[in-house]
Amino acid sequence: MSSSNIPLAEILRPNTLDEYLGQQHLVGKSAILRKSIESGNIPSLILWGSPGVGKTTLAFIISKQLSRPFYSLSAINSGVKDVREVIEKAKSDNSNAILFIDEIHRFSKSQQDSLLGAVEKGIVTLIGASTENPSFEVIAPLLSRCQVYILKPLEVEDLLKLLEKAKQKLEEALSISITIEETEALLRISGGDARKLLNAIELVVIAEKGEKISINNEMVLNVIQQNLALYDKKGEMHYDIISAFIKSMRGSDPNAAVYWLARMISAGEDPKFIARRMLIFASEDIGNANPNALLLANNCFQAIDVIGYPECQLILSQTALYLATSVKSNASCIAINKAMAMVEAEGNLPVPLHIRNAPTKLMKNIGYGKDYKYAHNYENNFVIQEFLPDKISGSTFYVPGNNSKENEIRIKLKNMWKDKYKY
Repeated sequence: MSSSNIPLAEILRPNTLDEYLGQQHLVGKSAILRKSIESGNIPSLILWGSPGVGKTTLAFIISKQLSRPFYSLSAINSGVKDVREVIEKAKSDNSNAILFIDEIHRFSKSQQDSLLGAVEKGIVTLIGASTENPSFEVIAPLLSRCQVYILKPLEVEDLLKLLEKAKQKLEEALSISITIEETEALLRISGGDARKLLNAIELVVIAEKGEKISINNEMVLNVIQQNLALYDKKGEMHYDIISAFIKSMRGSDPNAAVYWLARMISAGEDPKFIARRMLIFASEDIGNANPNALLLANNCFQAIDVIGYPECQLILSQTALYLATSVKSNASCIAINKAMAMVEAEGNLPVPLHIRNAPTKLMKNIGYGKDYKYAHNYENNFVIQEFLPDKISGSTFYVPGNNSKENEIRIKLKNMWKDKYKY
């Protein structure tokens, strides 16, 4: 963009929590992480979220606000030796330094083990950034010593603010005038990723030479399509390819699914990453329409842990093709989303007395467990009774999909519950 060749995303990186876009549930006024930062006493923590949502930026802001020595390592090119060097420096400084490890999920068990003592003794405060679920990728002893914070994709409002800042900075740096006529393509390409958004608008402006530039959807798509990078398992295309793979299976196209799988395999993608996505897919997109899908995906996940490349590509292929050609249903996904929304809206509603646990005499005396009907004492191991809080009685979260297996489930539920849940 300029003679210094510093990427726009780096130039616009915020320096304070007030400049930071998004993640208001964590760093907004009175939010839990902001309070912790402002108190000057943060725990070791892991920031989990998609690329470009502000994990690295938040770590830098925390270090500035706390005015502590700050060490940064990338799990891609750092090892145990690098970790130990930082710990020794922090020991000699005696200052409770912050150690930021980007992509901590890529650290091996031994590398993560090397952090344990220093984190436990408070020699360093660890901030790890991960795009993968820490429950799978971070060893239990280290995870138990860290608070995990989930960062969400940026909202449209945040992305539009960022787009305006980018426009102003590009106009200033290049002495040009920029009009953004349409934002849909830029926002769609970003996928909630601030870095992708900034890279996209910078690429478009550089490609469209002139003193006055008007940006529309067609122009953006043309420029981006012509400049798509080769698949890079450590870069942005990593997420585009896995997205194409998942969408191909969801769309029941085995040919496209196995093509995108081949792209990932040929690039040396971690087979556990692929298998984990298929495991999630089996529940999210197939569910009870074909329960065997989850069993096969789980077996695939376990098998590739024993059999590495090149043979594990056969297992990955078999599973991907099975999932792609399976009957589909997202009823389980919709059900939990509805239930989560109800919990969010209604809060912690009381458990009905008759299904509460009653381990003590006092609890029994005040009605805990009273009138509970033990299902196995009734015909067909079923009897109608209320299991939901009174306020949401009759709420239907699970609606079986229109497929042979779930149609059977629908009929069964209707026969059991009559009109209660409107099956």
